[in-house]
Amino acid sequence: MFAALIILLKVLLVLTSAFLILLILMHKGKGGGLSDMFGGGISSAAGSSGVAERNLNRITIGIALVWTVVIVLLGLATKVG
Repeated sequence: MFAALIILLKVLLVLTSAFLILLILMHKGKGGGLSDMFGGGISSAAGSSGVAERNLNRITIGIALVWTVVIVLLGLATKVG
């Protein structure tokens, strides 16, 4: 039982981690750095909607919360199992 739960949590951790990385890279840069290296300078010139940026922030925070809960559950399941 615990083995299946641990496998499911590990898969969920990998998926949320990859999605969280992509979401963070999609954010508009506030200046130089990595965001400009990945094309942030070009996208900031095109401009983005304030609503789109707020929605991206909300989705990123939601996925980060799911990611955190999965890590805690994985730690608890590993300790108990």
